[in-house]
Amino acid sequence: MRIDGREYDQLRPIEVNLGYLKYAEGSCLIKAGDTVVLCATTIQKGVPHFLTGTGQAWITAEYSLLPRSTRERTIRESVRGRIDGRTHEIRRMIGRSLRSVIALEELGEITFIVDCDVIQADGGTRTLSITGGFLSLVQAIKRMVRSRELTTNPIREFLAGVSVGVVGGIPRLDLCYEEDVNAEVDMNVVLTESGKIVEIQGTAEAYPFERSVFDQLFNLARKGIEEIIRIEHDALQGI
Repeated sequence: MRIDGREYDQLRPIEVNLGYLKYAEGSCLIKAGDTVVLCATTIQKGVPHFLTGTGQAWITAEYSLLPRSTRERTIRESVRGRIDGRTHEIRRMIGRSLRSVIALEELGEITFIVDCDVIQADGGTRTLSITGGFLSLVQAIKRMVRSRELTTNPIREFLAGVSVGVVGGIPRLDLCYEEDVNAEVDMNVVLTESGKIVEIQGTAEAYPFERSVFDQLFNLARKGIEEIIRIEHDALQGI
């Protein structure tokens, strides 16, 4: 039995609160166990210079840990005066993931900014940010469709992310912090609803691992993501 009482292939309980913010075009407070992320989507006219004149939209992401989202206070990056490498990496991962399932060529020259602020961190913050960011982005796009700013729905398919890893020699789904810091193998997986791979980040934290272990972890991730995407569909009904 795991530290929080789950089976090895069981997700943490997921809660989704859509429209959490009054002013954002789309927003989502999403929880997975003790990890809590607030995601908000803003729509702005114009695109980065490398897309000007193409008629194509852009999606970019911001990610941050609030100071007491962690066990010890995290210094704000604005105070530190620089953004660290981990934050840059996660921002790019979120942006790439969201762009992969949106027909940007159908949207015209607008930019979606997806802000992901971690309120409480207990493992899996980047993958939960992708899931919550997608939910907030879908709300913003559906608002544009309802207002007839868009004549077609540019969402190709749903996607979600989840962490997996080997802890104590056992492959496990959706690692909490205690599992993550003790993992022999750690992976973050992002898949589409049809099972296509968007991103896989896998690391041997203790020793090189066999392909068979990778396959076990990937299958666990796919199972978890299928469940998360069902939760996304349920949350977005009627939106």
